[in-house]
Amino acid sequence: MTVKLYGHRGAAAELPENTMASFERALAVGVDVLEMDVHMTADGGIVVSHDPSGARMAGANWPIAEASLAEVQRWDAGWGFIDAAGCRPFAGCGFSVPTLNEVLSAFPNVELNIDIKPYRPSMVEPLLSLLTSSGAEERVTLASFHGPVIREVRARRFRGATVLAADEVRALLVAPARLWRALGSYLGPAHAVQVPPRIGRLDLASPRFIARCHALGLRVDYWVVNEPRQAEMLLARGADGIITDDPARILPVIERARS
Repeated sequence: MTVKLYGHRGAAAELPENTMASFERALAVGVDVLEMDVHMTADGGIVVSHDPSGARMAGANWPIAEASLAEVQRWDAGWGFIDAAGCRPFAGCGFSVPTLNEVLSAFPNVELNIDIKPYRPSMVEPLLSLLTSSGAEERVTLASFHGPVIREVRARRFRGATVLAADEVRALLVAPARLWRALGSYLGPAHAVQVPPRIGRLDLASPRFIARCHALGLRVDYWVVNEPRQAEMLLARGADGIITDDPARILPVIERARS
């Protein structure tokens, strides 16, 4: 499999996360895939945001699901970026919360990794409708921590790739390979595992775990990896991708792994 570099929320170490400027910077650095998160507004707008409200990133303590698209787009998406000195250098600089449609239109040939954040109400149908109408399905990988959400995506015959949800990763860890393959008819087709290297005492970066995923036809990507040495270790063990806030710092590691 090709080793891929993912820009986690764009180039979030340098610019306000999940903004157009952050995505543009990540692509300028040389990422292969833009990683982002989506929520749905009260009037059905699909916006790019990690959090369910604007509190952390925009200083707007208001749930996205209860706000209109116009209201969300008035938020200052640069406010939440805090630099090493504890300052907010991008507050009031015109950063806004983009719609997914803006992202799809601005980057028509770029691979996207989209994390569906809400569980209820479901936003799967309007999201898939947008991806289909934009002709973007086959360049998009969809993920969700919520098993029912990603299984709804697969049940609706999404033509792009999907990532294992949290409950599916837990099943993968304990189920024998034969049983896991049998579960495929229930879970639907999955293509990737995207996990942190470690959860508590559980080592998800072991060569054994990576080999097990590969044997089942699953690529393995790790988040959020901002240290070059950790990225080198993961790639040496067989990781297929690194999801990072700081693609400029991790790119040299990726290039060495490809050479």
